[in-house]
Formats: sequence, C-alpha cells, structure tokens
Amino acid sequence: MKRVALYTLGCKLNFSESSTIARQFEQKGYKVVPFTDQPDIFIINTCSVTDHADRKCQKVVKQALKISPNAFIAIIGCYAQLKPQEIARIEGVDAVLGAAEKFRLLELVDTFEKKPQAEIYASPIEEVKNHFEHAYSYGDRTRTFLKVQDGCNYNCSFCTIPMARGKSRSPRIADLVEEAKRIAQTDAREVVLTGVNIGDFGIIDGRRQEHFIDLIKALDEVEGIGRYRISSIEPNLLTEEIIAFVAHSKRFAPHFHIPLQSGSNKILKRMYRRYQRELYAERVATIRRYMPHACIGVDVIVGFPGENEEDFLDTYRFLNELEVSYLHVFPYSERANTPAASMPGRLPERERKRRADMLRILSEKKRRHFYEQQLGKEATVLFEEEVKDGKMFGFTEHYVRVEADYDPLLVNEFVPVTLARINAQGHVEVEMPVQALSH
Repeated sequence: MKRVALYTLGCKLNFSESSTIARQFEQKGYKVVPFTDQPDIFIINTCSVTDHADRKCQKVVKQALKISPNAFIAIIGCYAQLKPQEIARIEGVDAVLGAAEKFRLLELVDTFEKKPQAEIYASPIEEVKNHFEHAYSYGDRTRTFLKVQDGCNYNCSFCTIPMARGKSRSPRIADLVEEAKRIAQTDAREVVLTGVNIGDFGIIDGRRQEHFIDLIKALDEVEGIGRYRISSIEPNLLTEEIIAFVAHSKRFAPHFHIPLQSGSNKILKRMYRRYQRELYAERVATIRRYMPHACIGVDVIVGFPGENEEDFLDTYRFLNELEVSYLHVFPYSERANTPAASMPGRLPERERKRRADMLRILSEKKRRHFYEQQLGKEATVLFEEEVKDGKMFGFTEHYVRVEADYDPLLVNEFVPVTLARINAQGHVEVEMPVQALSH
C-alpha cells in the first residue's frame, strides 16, 4: 500500500479540493498519511496570489525531499497552471498538473515512478471551459469547506485567478443540496461555502441560470448541518436580500467577509474593482441595520502602484471610521501578466510593509473593540480538537475566538456559553452552564 501526503497552500477552496483528491487516493487503495510520515508520494496544492506563495511551494518541495528523498512529488493548483515550466525545473519535482488536469492525477500519473525529467500536464486555461469539479473538505477539522463556485469573470488588475482558474462557473443548486446532505451524515458540524467569487454563483454552461440567494435558501433547509458560513463575497454582489435572509435564517452565521482592497476611489478604479467605497459603506450599514452584532471582516491591499500617502491615509481613515470587526491586510505583490504589474508608481517594499503594519495595528484595535461588545452575551461555540496547555478553543456564530478548559466530551460540539472576559492572548474566556459542565 503506497502512502501519500497532501500539503495545501492558499485558500479554503484549495483545502476543499485537496481533501477531495485525498479521498480519490483512498478509494484507489492508497493510504493518506501526514506530511512528516515518510510518504511515497507528495501532492503539493499551490496558490499564486502573491510571490510569497511561489516561494513557499519551492520550500515545501525541499522539506519533502528531506523527509523522503526518493518520494514522487506532484505539484497541482494555481501556480502549476500559471508557471508549469518554471515548476518543472525545481529539483525533485516529478509531475506538474494544471487546472484541467489536477482531478485526473490518478489517471494521468498511474505508476508514480520517478523520471529523469518532470512531466507536465497543463493545458491552456480555456480548456477548463464550463466544467465544474465538485469538492469539499472532510476529516481534518470540525468544519467543512464546500466548493460552490469556481473561476472569475472580474479581471481585477492585480489578480491572476482568472488565468489560473478560468471563467466563473457553478454546479446546480440541486447537486450542492445533495452534497450538503452527504456532509450532514458525517461528523462535520459547520459548513463554509467557498469559491473564487461565490456571489457570482449560478453561471452554468456559460450563462446565468441560478442565483446565490436561492442557493443559500435551499441549503438552509438541509437537516443535520449545524451552521453555515459564507466565505469572502464581493460587496457589489452582497445584496440586501442576502443580508436580510442571513439575519433570519435557521443556520447561517451572522458573519461576512467582504473584500474592500482600498478605501480610495482613485485606487479602486486603478484596481478595476466594480464599486466605489460609498457602496461598500452602504453594505456595512445594511448589515448593521439587520444584525447589529454581526462580524464583518475586510480584505485590504496596501502599496498598490500609484497609491500615494494621501491615498493610503484615505483608506486608513475610511476603515477607522467603518464599523467592521477585523482586517486581512496584504502588501501589494506584482504578478506577471497582470495590468497592475506594468503600472507606474511602484512603491518600495519597505513602504508597503509600513502601511501594512499600520493597518494590522488598526485591525487588532477593531477586533478587540468587537470582542468587548460581545462580553456578557450568550453565544454558541463550536469547540475544535486543538488543545494547548490544557485549553481548548472554538468560534462563536459571530466568529469570536474563545478559550475554555479542555474537556474531550465538548470537542466538535455546539456548546451554549456566556462570553466573560478577554485574556492576555486576546481570546475570550467563557462561562458554561451547569448542564454543559455535567454533560
């Protein structure tokens, strides 16, 4: 029985696909093992959102060879689609599979025997066309990432995703409901809907046939799922109808992650984004009107070409005044073959870092303020398997990270708690009702 290990870089979508590929190996009689367990085969699922992701891939290959010098190494994912020839030159790599080929890995590479040169299976991204590969993660955590959409039609000036994953496409709602029912039969308690641009859900065979609002309404009726979360959704696609439904739904968490990218309308235009900051502020206000204590996360890119100090301060002031809960901050990273890579006004790395650091400090202040607003309230925590120094951790429906004394009977359970205090680590300590403590 050959042993295979998968390592995933990047987003929740990649995790859902890696888990699905792992199940393919298991069905063929392979044993899926941890990365450090001297596997015969390594599958490295790559990201290419930033240049750091490219370098991480090379580092993982080096580490794999230290663990199992004779192992077969296959590279899949976005980096593999964008730069297959570059990856094939990395010492130790045996196969490179692009977007249309990664789910056919067992068909294309059947012997997994090392060869003098890496074999490349990467067709042009246009060949992906309207084909959608179903995927969901399972077995590695208390929550499942369910892939509901792939590809993107937006072509933002900084982004390689359309080149790496192709056009926006989706399965049918009925098929996703069936997948959710299968997930409900497992011990996964929370489902995170993931994709590249999930608000654009519903493009089937190249034309819009269904809508995201109808998907979440259908999923909300699936019995056996404890909680859903919507992953990142574009502000122009987050309608009041979606917000209102989440506010009154049975199972959807009051938690939104909405990419902003810049608080300067000038920079948003250079990024080819499809909204201005006024629309973003209106979306946040709408969420607060329906769900005053909802968690709202924000993606921001700093140091974009042409972003001067006033543009950055415009973003800082906008976010400082906006009632959001935390920020994910990314220094701008040049990506080959994107319009932004050739734009004038490139900033030094140290200046990008300075701006990112300023926003990360602001994020910590925002998160602390959000947590303080939750104190004294009752919430439901899904506890995870992670244990550290006798403590266990989990998240509330509002995405507050909580800490409690470890109890094996509470792992992967929804537990009613009262949010008591914020500790030195920035986690919220909780008080549990007597029935939870006595099981």
